Order: sequence, then C-alpha cells, then structure tokens
Amino acid sequence: MAGEQLSVRVDSWIWSVRLTKTRSIASDACRGGHVRVNGVRVKPAHAVRVGDEVRLRHEGRERIVVVSRAITKRVGAAVAAECYVDKSPPPPPREETVIVAVRARGAGRPTKRERRSIDKLLARPMEEGQWGTRARPE
Repeated sequence: MAGEQLSVRVDSWIWSVRLTKTRSIASDACRGGHVRVNGVRVKPAHAVRVGDEVRLRHEGRERIVVVSRAITKRVGAAVAAECYVDKSPPPPPREETVIVAVRARGAGRPTKRERRSIDKLLARPMEEGQWGTRARPE
C-alpha cells in the first residue's frame, strides 16, 4: 500500500488513521502531553512502529490503540480501522454526558433574552410586582 513504512511520526499516524480531524490538532495534543506511546509522553516527531500502544486523550475521552500498520497518508475510514486494534473503553452513554452552556470569551454582556434563559436555567425566582426584573439577594 502507498505511504506504508516501518516507522512514522506519531502526529502523522494519528491523523492518518482518523483519530483526529487535522494533523495540527494531533501535533498540539502531542505537545500538550495528551499522547503516550508505550506509556511515555511523546513529542510530535516521535517514531511509531507496528506493535506500539498509543494512548490519546481527545474530546473528553481516552483512546487506546495498538498500531497494526504504519501509514503516512490519510486513508478512508474502512482502511483506517484496519491500521490499529482499538482497546479503548466504550464511550459514556449520551445521557450521562453533562451539557454545559459556554459563552464565547469576549462576547460581552448577555442580552435580556440570554439573561432570562440563564435565570431560568439556574432557577432564580422573579420578584413579585417587578415586571421583568430579577430577585435581589437579601
């Protein structure tokens, strides 16, 4: 197969087998200490060979894979699945995943509509007789 070698860069391999969307995300994960090869934190240029165990913490879960084929070119999903043996634990069920509302940094103050939805989410009561104002802490 084209692009197959004895050893390949870990960031390139992670991207090639579709564990991350881009190679730069894979490189950033390596630099951030989120990638381990055989239990050791590695830099993006570390060589990966067949039989190595790669652990990747990405998008809130840990992926544990064993390299079965070292490739450098990005391939289709079906071929990518043949390049590693997945030993990672199953992802948590969707109902256990907590959804957290996040405001974009620098977005400014919330609008009246956003503030009301925040108050509703946090179960803050409205004052009696005050049309559209929040209850003040006593």
